Amino acid sequence: MIANLTSGLDFHSKALVLRAERQRVIATNIANADTPGYAARDLNFKDAMNNATGGGLTSGLIASRSSSQGNSTGSNDGTSNARHIPLSGSTIGSLGGASSLAYVAQSQPSLDGNSVDLDRERANFVDNSVRYEATLRFINGQSKTMLSAIQGQ
Repeated sequence: MIANLTSGLDFHSKALVLRAERQRVIATNIANADTPGYAARDLNFKDAMNNATGGGLTSGLIASRSSSQGNSTGSNDGTSNARHIPLSGSTIGSLGGASSLAYVAQSQPSLDGNSVDLDRERANFVDNSVRYEATLRFINGQSKTMLSAIQGQ
């Protein structure tokens, strides 16, 4: 019985952690917008959530920012070059899946090799913020509903 009550909260708590991680990645991209040679990264929320909930996707590595944008990238564990350094330090792995961070392809090539598109990053930041707030409100609403059911009101 208690497992049924907490399964919904567990799902949304994982979503909240992943939204926070994506917000951190986007903020890092924005902060490094003027860093020469910086390669922008992003988190594919769908794949990361499937990995966190055991949803059947075996690969947590993404090849694009999102399926609708079609920005081809490499996986985060390196490319065909063995000298590339693997990424680490993500909190995503603690949710039961591989890291879903990947490099983003440049949409506006620059001379200094920086792949951050500030307009896209700002839009992603706002979109992710709204989704984070919606998830948080859903958790609060679900908690209040359970509390009122327990109290018999």
